[in-house]
Amino acid sequence: MATDTAPQQPDLPRTNTKSPQCVLPPEKVFSIQVGTELFRLSGASIASDGPGAPSYFSHFFEDQLRQSGDGSNIRTLYIDRDPDTFRDIAQHLQGYHVQPKDGAQFVKLFADAQFYSLPRLTSQIFESDIFIQIGARHFQIPRDIFSGPGDSPNFFSLGFAAFFASPGEVFPGLNRSSLLRPPAIVPPCVPHRSGDVFADLLLILRGYPLHIRDKDHRASLLRDCRYFHLRGLEQKLIPHHISFNPVRGRSEIVLRLEDVRPSGVHFASDGPATPSEGWVLYARPFVDDKPAELIVEVVDETMEITPRACSGRFFASSATARASSLCQVVANKLGLHPTESLGWKVDDGEEEQNLSSSTSARARIDIPEDADLTVDGEPTAREAISASAAAAPADSASEPPAKRKRVSDADRGGWIVRTGQWRLRVRHNTAGDRPEMVFVAVKLDVYTKERMRNKARGFLG
Repeated sequence: MATDTAPQQPDLPRTNTKSPQCVLPPEKVFSIQVGTELFRLSGASIASDGPGAPSYFSHFFEDQLRQSGDGSNIRTLYIDRDPDTFRDIAQHLQGYHVQPKDGAQFVKLFADAQFYSLPRLTSQIFESDIFIQIGARHFQIPRDIFSGPGDSPNFFSLGFAAFFASPGEVFPGLNRSSLLRPPAIVPPCVPHRSGDVFADLLLILRGYPLHIRDKDHRASLLRDCRYFHLRGLEQKLIPHHISFNPVRGRSEIVLRLEDVRPSGVHFASDGPATPSEGWVLYARPFVDDKPAELIVEVVDETMEITPRACSGRFFASSATARASSLCQVVANKLGLHPTESLGWKVDDGEEEQNLSSSTSARARIDIPEDADLTVDGEPTAREAISASAAAAPADSASEPPAKRKRVSDADRGGWIVRTGQWRLRVRHNTAGDRPEMVFVAVKLDVYTKERMRNKARGFLG
């Protein structure tokens, strides 16, 4: 018969050695006091988590049975732990499914299941949903929600792998045989991210459409995608447009230059006769099955073009680096030697008034007749630009120097590109001795005078 005696802590069973099976009589009831509450469990329940691996409880009561001989004087096991958590553990031992409700309960159950040497419950909790607090919101995340291409490994799989190394190593570095109680574990929390933004990401991962309110909302979604290392979801959210062009008879994808990834770049040659001439294609990594003809969008006034010279240059360091990297990727696709740059020229240390960086890059451009042009806010035909550009030097030269109007670099043919969309074409240069990459204009919004830029300014609110 069980009697209440002074608390006694059993030696913890060693989980890394082969232990005999639990030999508690299945019909006998044993008393376990946890904190201020008394629990009574049968030998069958105590052994239910795994008969081949004695638990904290079976180890204690088996020792009591050996000492008493006839089993008439079995003492109560006292454990100074949380009775609410143990109530869930008792239900598990009695055959009920136990599911944590939040992050705090998750870490309590996981720590106590380890402490009591309950491998089946430990594995069940280890493989359950992810419980985490992000910002001020609590989330229960199914582990398979990150099964999409590019979304794993991620912050959660890597973070929980470090947080709980494995079901058998939740307390690495501690001697379990002399462990009086498990160390405190702080529930997983990411306080410096937005719970509302993460809720939107989960909505997309679950397959629901999400209305992106504005560019700031999209930027927040992309920023947290990168933080949580959800690369596949990031590719779905970047600004893009995919359509079929019936005139050209092929699909097109419009992407900003900063969103182009080397792994998505492809090259389609014009044919066997000209294997090194063709168009650059792109497929978003982890998302697109087939590549489409790439149209890169250059924004934020980072490019200047000179139509008469068929040349352009990037003069922001970030745009220069991205365009140069893209050009090198295409050269690698063609199997060119690293010293061959497809006509790309990087100038270091230029000292020009309209450069915001000490490094700029020059590229070959082409503005075909079907390109849509907006010059100084006015729709402009390509033919009119060609005619005015050809006439400008002659008109200026015919005037006397005293009456000649001062002409800026922009008036001589330089255009600052507010926003431009370009196809990428690889062809041989005019000499025919090497390939070069050409930016072929699709749609351009440019200005030629600083007054037009000032006109677009707004006052600070």
